[in-house]
Amino acid sequence: MNLYLKSIFTIFLVFSIAFFFSVKAVYSDNIRMPVWAGKFYPATQSELKQTIDTLTQKAKQTAVKIPPDKELKAIILPHAGYIYSGFTAAHASFVLSENQFNKVILLGPDHHVGFRKCAISKAKGYQTPLGFIRLHDDTKILLKKSNLFQYIQPFDEVEHSLEVILPFLQYYLKEFELVPIVIGRTSEINAIADAIEPFLDSDTLFVVSSDLSHYLPYSEAVTKDKGTIDIILNYKPEKLKKRKNCACGKIPILILMKIAHRHGWQPVLLNYSNSGDTAGERSKVVGYSAIAYFGPVSFSQKQGEILVKLARKTILENLGKKMASDHARQLSDALKDSCFNERRGTFVTLKIDGRLRGCIGSLTSNESILTGIRRNALNAAFRDLRFPPLTTDEFKHVDIEISILTEPQLLEYTDYSDLLSKLRVNVDGVIIRKGRAVATFLPQVWKQLPEPEIFLSHLCSKAGLPKNAWQNTKLEVLTYQVQYFEE
Repeated sequence: MNLYLKSIFTIFLVFSIAFFFSVKAVYSDNIRMPVWAGKFYPATQSELKQTIDTLTQKAKQTAVKIPPDKELKAIILPHAGYIYSGFTAAHASFVLSENQFNKVILLGPDHHVGFRKCAISKAKGYQTPLGFIRLHDDTKILLKKSNLFQYIQPFDEVEHSLEVILPFLQYYLKEFELVPIVIGRTSEINAIADAIEPFLDSDTLFVVSSDLSHYLPYSEAVTKDKGTIDIILNYKPEKLKKRKNCACGKIPILILMKIAHRHGWQPVLLNYSNSGDTAGERSKVVGYSAIAYFGPVSFSQKQGEILVKLARKTILENLGKKMASDHARQLSDALKDSCFNERRGTFVTLKIDGRLRGCIGSLTSNESILTGIRRNALNAAFRDLRFPPLTTDEFKHVDIEISILTEPQLLEYTDYSDLLSKLRVNVDGVIIRKGRAVATFLPQVWKQLPEPEIFLSHLCSKAGLPKNAWQNTKLEVLTYQVQYFEE
C-alpha cells in the first residue's frame, strides 16, 4: 500500500472511530439522548423547568386572541437557543394543555447533514432533561410506507430543530408519543403531505419547527419576517417557495400549509419577535414566530352517538311515536354540549339491510349541527325524491348514519389526469359544479366506487351531466372531509 493510500486509510479509520463513539455518545439503549442540552437550553431538569416557567409567565403578559369554538390542529414554533426564541415559543402555552394530545408529529428542517427527502429516527424514543418520549408506532409505518422516508442516522446525532422543541411540548402536554421527521432537500411537498395526512387525527398535534429570516439588520428583518408571516397567514405557497432567506423550515411550513388548506384550518399569529428583541445585537438578527392553526372541532365517538340518537328521535317523533322518557331526558342533557352549536355542514343517511333508503344533507355551514341533523333526518326519511316517505314498519329496520363536514375547498387542477391524481380515495368528499348542475358524493361512497374514474363518472351522472364530463369539460371541483358515525 503506497503512502497516499495509507494516509487515506488512516483518515478513514480515524473518522470511523470518531463516528462510532459519537453514536455511542448520542444513543443509550437505543434511546436518542439530548445533544443540545446545556447549549440551546438548560441541561438539568430543575433549571429547564424554571426557564420554561419564567418564559411562559412572560408570554402570558401579552394579548393573544384565540378563535372560539375551534380546535387546535397544528403549530409552528421556533428552535433557537431559549434566550433568543424561548419567549416566542412559550406562546404555545396559550393553546396547549396537559394531556391535550396523545401523539405529536414533529417536522423540522435539516441544518447539518445534507440529504434528500425525509429522515426518520429508528430509536425507541427521545430523552430530554424533562423525561423520556416514546416514538409512536406510526414512525415505523411511515418508514415502510414510502420511499420518501428513510433512516439517516447522522441526522439523529446532530439535528437541533426537533430536540429544542421537545421540552416545551413536554412542559405543556406532559405525556405524548412522538413521530419525528426531519425534512431534507426536496420538491415533493404534495407527496409528503399526502403521506403524512392519514396519520393526523383528533388526538394528534402537527408541529413544525422553523425560525424565520437569518442575520439581517433589525429593521430589515422585521419587514422581511412580517411579509413572510403574511404569506403564511393568507395561504400564498407559491410566493413562499420563491422567497429567499425567509425561513429555515420553509419546506416543512409548505407541507403544513398544504394540509391546512385542504382541511380549512385557519392560522393565527400568536407572537413574533427576533433575537434583537430578546438577547442579541440588532445588527444581525434571527426572526421567530409562533403560529397556531385551528380547525373545526373533532367529535368523539360518544358525541357522534348522541347525534345519531338525535336523528332517530327526530324521525320517530315525526312518525307520531315517542322515545322512552328516561332516554329522552338523557339525550336532552347530552345535547347541551356547546360543541353541537358549531355551524357545520351535515348529512343524514338511512339504510335498510345495507341498501340506501335516503340521504339528504347540507354542504355549507349556515346552521348549527343540531339544526342540520334534525332537518336532514326529516328530509332523508320523508323528502328524498328517490324514495317514498319512510313508514313506521321500515323505521324498525333502518340504520342511521350522520356525517359532519369540513368546509369545502376548491380543488385546483390542470386537466383530468391531474384531477385524478389529486383526489384522495376514502378521504375526500367531492362536489362537482357546471352551471346549475351540481352533485356530491360523501367520502363513504369510495367504498362502493373505489376507482376515481368510476367515482367521477357516477358523480357526473348524478349531476345530470354526461358520464365523461369530468374528462372533456372543465368542472368546478371542491373537496371536503367528514367525520361520520353510525349505529
